[in-house]
Amino acid sequence: MTDVVEVVISRLGSAGDGVGALSDGTPLFVAGALPGETIRAEPTARRGDGVSATLVEVLVPSPDRVEPPCPHFGICGGCAIQHMSLEAGVAWKRGRLDEALARGGFPDFPITIAPPTPPLTRRRADLALLRMPDGNVAIGLHAHGSATVTDLQACMVLDPRLFALIAPLRAVLKRMQALRRSGSAVLNLLDTGPDLLLRTDGPLDSPARGMLAAFGPANGIPRIAWALGNGPTEIAAQTGPVALDLTGTILAPAPGAFLQASPTGEAAIIAAVLAGLPTRRIGRGRIADLYAGIGTLSVPLSTRGPVAAFEGEAEAVAALGSAAGRSGARLAATRRDLVRQPLLPAELDKFAAVVLDPPFAGALEQIAMIARSKVTSVVYVSCNPLALGRDIRVLAEVGFRVTQATLIDQFLWSSQVEAVVALSRA
Repeated sequence: MTDVVEVVISRLGSAGDGVGALSDGTPLFVAGALPGETIRAEPTARRGDGVSATLVEVLVPSPDRVEPPCPHFGICGGCAIQHMSLEAGVAWKRGRLDEALARGGFPDFPITIAPPTPPLTRRRADLALLRMPDGNVAIGLHAHGSATVTDLQACMVLDPRLFALIAPLRAVLKRMQALRRSGSAVLNLLDTGPDLLLRTDGPLDSPARGMLAAFGPANGIPRIAWALGNGPTEIAAQTGPVALDLTGTILAPAPGAFLQASPTGEAAIIAAVLAGLPTRRIGRGRIADLYAGIGTLSVPLSTRGPVAAFEGEAEAVAALGSAAGRSGARLAATRRDLVRQPLLPAELDKFAAVVLDPPFAGALEQIAMIARSKVTSVVYVSCNPLALGRDIRVLAEVGFRVTQATLIDQFLWSSQVEAVVALSRA
């Protein structure tokens, strides 16, 4: 690539990196740079129609630049904008939601901003494991654009009760032959304490099972599950029940179950979803909860009307169905892969409202079915502004109008944008 260049950063890209331009107009992507800054950067590699570069020096800093609070920032792949003030970060994410709404056909729609998620409250972590040449084990996140694992010695987002497990887990994994080269550890913080799912690239022998049986009680972990690679999970050690309170319904999540990132973020999403439902139209009508997961939204939705929850993961459906049966919630859970088999218009016509929380890719096929149905109320929970804008445009074309848009900065210091958008039609 070329020598070090001097550029002015004009904006942030979707990953949180600064975007400028070379002298020939080629976009230059520089992690760690902020809009308005004059910087020196070293181009390193092609990136789509542009070039990636390493930040060498900030010549004229932005007034929004702050000192990153974490020593791993810039190496660890977890946070992208710790060098930006919290206020500026929220403003940037609001701008991305503005753009999504405009692409969907709703420019200049007023956006509500939910209370921010505090540091040190992340209750779920999917961490990489890597055995080093000296036999030690690194536990952390992959470095930006690399297979290298940043061995976490600090974390400003993870709940301290989960972070406290990393050092003892590192020590026990060092002694386990089940981790030959690489694996992963999913840590969930439940109401009964931490829950651990280990995936390793070697079988779990008897000595390793004994180590885990001792590791759990010593570290307040009632259940440890294990899997060989991407294979099925099994319980390796358990000393007590596991439970998560979903607004009054007690659920036993499967090992590694997806949870909303923080209690604050979850509460904000639930509040925005419930506020987005038109009470008068729902009446005694049924509500469909699509991509329901473990029922984070299904359970509170059941206070507004009977809920039919659809989810592709069998373990999540089983846990939700069992919990609903015990609590008496007006809720039925059905296993269905909505990516491969979206609900059809005739099925959707039974519902007074549809709530959906799709994966990052969005729900274009399912949205197309909703557009063809008689459904008049939709609440869309999104973690991808590009997919959100594309999907709501389909609804706009058949008469839906946005009635509410809420930005939820659940993933502090990351580039991820969480939003809840409510739409209705006559």
